[in-house]
Amino acid sequence: RRDPYAVWVAEIMLQQTQVATVIPYYTAFMRRFPTVEALAAASQDDVLKAWEGMGYYARARNLHAGARAVVERHAGQVPADPRALRALPGVGPYVAAAILSLAFGADVPALDANAQRVLARFFAVAEPVGTPAALHTLSRLAHDLLPAGRAGEFNEALFDLGATVCTARRPACAACPLTDDCQAHAAGQEEAFPNRRPRR
Repeated sequence: RRDPYAVWVAEIMLQQTQVATVIPYYTAFMRRFPTVEALAAASQDDVLKAWEGMGYYARARNLHAGARAVVERHAGQVPADPRALRALPGVGPYVAAAILSLAFGADVPALDANAQRVLARFFAVAEPVGTPAALHTLSRLAHDLLPAGRAGEFNEALFDLGATVCTARRPACAACPLTDDCQAHAAGQEEAFPNRRPRR
């Protein structure tokens, strides 16, 4: 569904939780709270009960508070304005970009860990992943690649490629549609990217 509320719920659930785990929770949650108004009207206990078993309960509390803010401040419409969206509890740069591109068709890159890994390998980005410098570089590269009007599809393609083919360990380069142009692959250094910060 391209409904902004549905995308928002999915993106929050997918933080630190794998897709296979999320699917049954997402289905049940959306059945229980099909609209942002339904979620806003629910008690926190009901929301936490529906979230039970997924962990990281701050996500559920923030989503609930965000739904109430949408009803109170935005007449029940998830805002398409990036600043208003980022002002919602628990909505950071990635979640905002995902909602904007997937639900509103905005031409913005959404860089989850999978997308960052694909781009870091494809361009052999030297900056350590997770640093502001790396995020700036990867965002610029992704923005330059975005097909106008199709950012949502592009972002999803990167998510899926990183989750299923360009995986953190043992990437399946033989199955990758980008292998011929991948700089890390050309150097035989697929697993050296993305570069990691040294541990303290």
